[in-house]
Formats: sequence, structure tokens, C-alpha cells
Amino acid sequence: MFGLGMPELIVILIIAFLVFGGKKLPEIGSGLGKAISSFKKGVREVEQESGVSDIKSLKEDIQDEVNKVKDAGGGK
Repeated sequence: MFGLGMPELIVILIIAFLVFGGKKLPEIGSGLGKAISSFKKGVREVEQESGVSDIKSLKEDIQDEVNKVKDAGGGK
């Protein structure tokens, strides 16, 4: 997870506890959870509207087009 191990996460949690306190931490966590949920919902809506359900296949299609241009002499 982003190159962070368990000891680093524990240190971050302790620092957050010291900065925000025990009463604010659950509120922050709840707000963060709602924000992530809202973001995921928005991404799903955009995917449905655009008809793109598989981002990886879209990325592969773009990479194929880039390779075609490079092969045609457009790249080094």
C-alpha cells in the first residue's frame, strides 16, 4: 500500500491521534470514508455515461495507437 509498512502506518496513526485528539479522529475517519465512497460513485457514473467499463482495455487501446504512430515513423 504505497510502500508503507505496518510500523509506518502505526506512527502516522499515533501522530494523527496526538494532533487531532480522540474525539475528532472518528469524525475525520467518517468524513474520509464518505468522501471515498462519493468519489467511487462518481467514477462509476462517468464510466456508465461514457460506456467505458474497463479502464485497462482503454489504456491498452491508447498504447496500441501510440505504438502504431511510433512504428509509422512518428516517434524515435
